[in-house]
Order: sequence, then structure tokens, then C-alpha cells
Amino acid sequence: MRLKNKVAIITGSGSGQGKAAAKVFAKEGAIVVIAEWNEENGKRVEAEIKASGHEALFFQTDVSNENHIISLVDEVINRYGRIDVVFNNAGVGFSSSSKYKMDRLTETPLHDWNQILAINLNGVYLLSKYVIPIMKKQNAGSIINNSSLNGIIGVPGADAYTAAKGGVVALTRVMAVDYGKFNIRVNCICPGAIDTPMIADVLKNEAFAAAFTSNPLRRVGTPEEIANAALFLASDESSYVTGLIMPVDGGISAQ
Repeated sequence: MRLKNKVAIITGSGSGQGKAAAKVFAKEGAIVVIAEWNEENGKRVEAEIKASGHEALFFQTDVSNENHIISLVDEVINRYGRIDVVFNNAGVGFSSSSKYKMDRLTETPLHDWNQILAINLNGVYLLSKYVIPIMKKQNAGSIINNSSLNGIIGVPGADAYTAAKGGVVALTRVMAVDYGKFNIRVNCICPGAIDTPMIADVLKNEAFAAAFTSNPLRRVGTPEEIANAALFLASDESSYVTGLIMPVDGGISAQ
């Protein structure tokens, strides 16, 4: 097993890419902490992992709330004594059910701008801030940040989301440089269009669906493909990999 007995916190793991990662990590032997705001989804994933014979813990978490993050980290340390892997996956995106407006900068209300950055960028900062001292004491740890294709190329019409995801890319690089001497590896995944609930309604639009499948592989990705990329970065197989910005996008960023 590639993550045997490793303690892994995965934010936003009640659905989509985070849920897929939770299940893949558990299958590979990790103790999975499901840090998820939606209680129903989080408990469901916890139950599914336990039913498959693996260990999981649900902890209701708003990643933009510092007190939630402190409580999460304290609970994990009290229970397990260590934190080996963090997958900073939680985020808000393009779903029509999103509370926040995804639009050009001049059309984005300040409240929505602040909230999108609070979840998509500050959430990465906060959890990393409180796990890095623990990883320093362990002299080991892997942090994986989930950004987006928007973080590496200009995608029009979602300026706050793009700013946040670009910030995640930059933060990943500087964290890798700052904390490599403590044997803490920090890497970043940049998914393209992935078939998750976040974009399910968008894919019903023929124009959007055509745009999302215009990559060299001519399809959208699956949550499991992101989970497998995260698994590699979490495992010892990537022990000499840090500061990597990894597109998992069907090759669209190569065009």
C-alpha cells in the first residue's frame, strides 16, 4: 500500500475530486480525515470508506475560518499524533448553484471577490499555516494544493476564481522553496475540465461542452484521474518532487 498508516487531511472531500481522493487514499492504506463543510456529504463519504474496511474521520470544516482549521488540526493530532499528507482541495467554482458570481472583474461584487479568495486561496494558506509546524517536527510531510487550469493560463470571465487559483500556484512554489529544508514537499495540481457536480450543469450547454472537450484528448477528465495524480504526490514515489505545477487537463495547456 502506497500510503499505509499515513494520516491524510483532504479538504472539500464530500464530493467530486476530494471524494475521489479520499477513497483512493483510503484504499492505499491512509487514515483519511474528511474536512468538509457539507455535513451530509462528509458523513456519507466517511461511512462509505468505513464500510470498505478502511479508517476515516469526518470533521465539519469551513476552510476560510481560522478557528475551524485550528480545531481540525488539534483533533487530528489528539487522535493520531501526526499529519503526513494534506490535500488542499476545497473550493468554489463554476456551478450555477454557487452563491458567488463568476464574471469579469468589473462585474464582480466585492463581497463575492472576497469570498471566492477566502475559500480558494485563504483556505490553502490557513491549513498549511497550521500543519507545517507539525510537519517540521516530523521532518516529513507532503502538501498538495489543488489549483486549476485558470491558475496557469488566462481564462476569461471568472476573474476572482482565476486570481485565487493563480495565487495557489504562486503560493505552492514559495512554500516548496521555504520548507524543503524540513523535508516538506509542496506540489500543485491544475485540473482542466473534470466531470464533477461543480460543472455538471455547465456541460449541458453545447457550447461549453465543446470548449471543455477541445483538448488533445477530446474529453473531460474524471475525479479519479485527479485523485491518482494526488496519490502520486502524496506517496513516497514522488520523494524528490517539490514545487511542481502539474496540469491534469487533457493537454489543453500545451496548445
